[in-house]
Amino acid sequence: MPRFEPKNPDYRAVATDTFARQRAMQTLGISIARMEPGEVDLAMPYAPEFCQQNGFVHAGIITAGLDNACGIAAFTLMPEGSDILTVEFKTNLLAPARGERFVFRGVVVKPGRTLTVCDGRAYAIQDGVETLVATMSGTLMALARRESRVVAAQGQSRHAEEPRSGVSKHARPG
Repeated sequence: MPRFEPKNPDYRAVATDTFARQRAMQTLGISIARMEPGEVDLAMPYAPEFCQQNGFVHAGIITAGLDNACGIAAFTLMPEGSDILTVEFKTNLLAPARGERFVFRGVVVKPGRTLTVCDGRAYAIQDGVETLVATMSGTLMALARRESRVVAAQGQSRHAEEPRSGVSKHARPG
């Protein structure tokens, strides 16, 4: 695996901040376990709320973890002032996602000025044994960071206390 040099010497703090602003990752209980230039491991504990009808963690949850692992891995190599957006991915589901916890590993295959290609692997861990449950190939795009997007993303957190029924607490009766 080639070692990459980050373009931003403060990549760790910037990538950690970007990850922290992703409320979906907080909701899923996903955290950064390891980060190096072009590589990241994310960790998630098992939660029955994220299972499908057979008791396995839902493929959408696994895919979200993989997408984020690839995204943060790519982001570690982007220049200062960048933002990131996934433009494409393909996921292969290889085994039922059952375990005590899960690890999502993202690795940059080919960094580019605009597009970066990454590989991701999701592992279920049970009794200390890792089982590969899914793989991902993803393409991510560097964007120029606009402060208005950052402020808007932070402002969305005020909606976190609204009911999950889809009805806003601010809605008026019709």
